[in-house]
Amino acid sequence: MFFDQVQPLTLSDFDYELPEELIAQYPAEKRDGSRLLVLNRKTGAIEHKQFPDVVDYLKPGDVLIVNETKVFPARLFAIKDKTDTQVEVFMLRELGKELWEVLVKPARKVRVGNKLVIDCKYTCDVIDNTVSGGRVIRFESNGETVYEMLDQVGSWPLPPYIKRQAEALDKERYQTIYAREYGAVAAPTAGLHFTDKILQKAKDKGVVVQPVLLHVGLGTFRPVNVEDLNRHHMDAEEYAVPQETVDAIKKAKADGKRIVGVGTTVVRALESAVVKPNGLKVSHGWTDKFIKPPYEFKVIDALVTNFHQPKSTLLMLVSALSSRDMIMKAYQAAIAEKYRFFSYGDAMFIH
Repeated sequence: MFFDQVQPLTLSDFDYELPEELIAQYPAEKRDGSRLLVLNRKTGAIEHKQFPDVVDYLKPGDVLIVNETKVFPARLFAIKDKTDTQVEVFMLRELGKELWEVLVKPARKVRVGNKLVIDCKYTCDVIDNTVSGGRVIRFESNGETVYEMLDQVGSWPLPPYIKRQAEALDKERYQTIYAREYGAVAAPTAGLHFTDKILQKAKDKGVVVQPVLLHVGLGTFRPVNVEDLNRHHMDAEEYAVPQETVDAIKKAKADGKRIVGVGTTVVRALESAVVKPNGLKVSHGWTDKFIKPPYEFKVIDALVTNFHQPKSTLLMLVSALSSRDMIMKAYQAAIAEKYRFFSYGDAMFIH
């Protein structure tokens, strides 16, 4: 059957009911202590495992791709100069030296020309508005970089479905062990389960581990508000695919081996780096790629991922890799088995 003869999927097709108690509020006691639902996308077969068992499903010669982005403590609390007005500042992305795009709350209280004071020590000027309702601010240098300042006074940017304040443990656990370059305001959560021991065991088995970079933006939590998915536009995120990763993937493809992505961010980075007619190439830029069914994957063969929110673009992406019906059946199986969902929850392996 041709795609244009199939009724297009709409936003409502990606809805499901999730008991609130299954939304993980804290990580598992041990980093690799989560459960693993294994879904065979060819047969629909489901297995229930523990996360360290993921190595059993990797094969010699597979290339495991990880996202080396590093989360920074993006949430600040400030006082508007010469007032007692408290303002929350959420750092989105660096525009230039000491120049940042941010979200502010309450937005109506923060205008161009205002000065904000953070922790009685740091100051910044509001110099512009953004088209998305945010602000552009410039920090006044006091010898520290903005990232050094954030390490001192910033709070970890936990997603809105985690109904608690950030705690000391989040500094370690809301970060992958291979995080390298600051730039993300949300963790690539599929990678949170991996330990040095698991990665070494995979390498000992003959699995090749290679990096990409995609700085996760706040748009990862932005709801889809249109039933017609063709009308939804993704927020752009910075990504990079280096030469050694391209070379490893091309060799593996030539040898008939699989490319296994760790997380939806890896998928979007790799699929964004495919250019016709030559295929995957070294890339560095911004991507707003929206992957939804039907989609022909050019790079990825299998995926480690977490369980995603109803009606989310992430749920649509994993549905494109198998099928919407198969993913929904897997999610219902996970709910019945009381898996933990979302950022600090359990994982899936789709192969």
